Amino acid sequence: MRKVYREISEIAGNVITVLATGVGNGELATVTAPGFGSLAQVIRIMGDHVSLQVFSGTRGIPTDAEVRFLNEQLRTPYADALLGRVFDGGGRPRDGRPALDGDLIPIVTPPVNPAKRIIPRNMIRTGIPMIDIFNSLVESQKLPIFSVAGEPYNPLLARIALNAEVDIIVLGGMGLKFDDYLYFRDTLEGEGALSRSVLYVHTAADSVVECLLVPDTCLAVAEQFALEGKRVLVLLTDMSNFADALKEVAITMEQIPSTRGYPGDLYSQLAARYEKAVDFEGAGSVTVLAVTTMPGDDVTHPIPDNTGYITEGQFYLRNGRIEPFGSLSRLKQQVNARTRDDHRTIMNTMIQLYAAYKESLEKQSMGFRMSAWDHKLLKYGALFERRLMDLSVNIPLEEALDLGWQILADCFEPQETGIQTSLCERFMPSSSDEELAAACALDAPAVSPAG
Repeated sequence: MRKVYREISEIAGNVITVLATGVGNGELATVTAPGFGSLAQVIRIMGDHVSLQVFSGTRGIPTDAEVRFLNEQLRTPYADALLGRVFDGGGRPRDGRPALDGDLIPIVTPPVNPAKRIIPRNMIRTGIPMIDIFNSLVESQKLPIFSVAGEPYNPLLARIALNAEVDIIVLGGMGLKFDDYLYFRDTLEGEGALSRSVLYVHTAADSVVECLLVPDTCLAVAEQFALEGKRVLVLLTDMSNFADALKEVAITMEQIPSTRGYPGDLYSQLAARYEKAVDFEGAGSVTVLAVTTMPGDDVTHPIPDNTGYITEGQFYLRNGRIEPFGSLSRLKQQVNARTRDDHRTIMNTMIQLYAAYKESLEKQSMGFRMSAWDHKLLKYGALFERRLMDLSVNIPLEEALDLGWQILADCFEPQETGIQTSLCERFMPSSSDEELAAACALDAPAVSPAG
């Protein structure tokens, strides 16, 4: 029998408190009054004081509203018909099409037992050389993209959604501007990728409570697809908005704040989502790639700091590029030894030479005399940034590796690269491509012999 209460003792932010007994944590309730109706969820029980998050916000709720407990946990529809659809944070259609009548699945479930997981072993190709060559994305991996406001992290996620060699894309947007939501929808639809995607979008104009539902809903749906044998890539943006929503609710509930006002269980809240990444034996997999914007570009901020302890590396997006220094995929060694014989060699050599290029660039800016080697490094660095680091580059892994060899051949003699002779003889072209040579001449900084 459903329990009904008709007196709200306290309203604070999006949280209401009623005096009730016999309810469970996480239980759903409906809050209704003339002109108002919304779902709510129990988030704290202290004696007979039960606090509930109201999904649509508390604006317009009278204190005599009817609170009816439903004796069930939060669930979301699941069916193959999800593909090609767009929903809000609460799982309601945002695309103007009918609601789904499929099976309802719980959105909060424990992560898979680590003892039942298999070792990640398959690469997810993205068509982005700075990922595929230098920090390969591995199936069932969990990786954040550390960035700052203003960087093109949403276009980067859209590129990955279009090109990633997976079966299904589940995209979760938290606190998106409406323009960003339309960008994702129109880009995926225009490129024909919406048919293999499902979007859960919370915009900045929506209730903050719905923001908290997006990661759980995305991961619950992704897990069900994976159990059916699908390789699923979950793209989340922006986990900082999710953490800020946790902070807002914690403040409303007068919890004792931790660092910079965030709740003390921030680490556990983030880990509960990231740890849903898994590769099932005999079935599919869930891979998580999530944007985390760093306030003030501060990696010691509580959100990126806690994230770094949970995830298996990170990508740094700065100045419109994935930075080679600091970016790390800790699982790349699981796959890049099985792609092509020269993969690891190209990866290590090009980054070493790019680090040397940065040193030569610093010498140039300080007015030091430049050697012939410095000039070669400047030429190499300019070409490397244009042909491989630029996010507009969209080529398969093998073509990217060939391009890496071509850049090396255009700027250095084989013995100058430090690569073993056998690999140079197999992969390094004997003469420079005309287009690359012209690009190199165009991109190379003009430096006088005297510096």
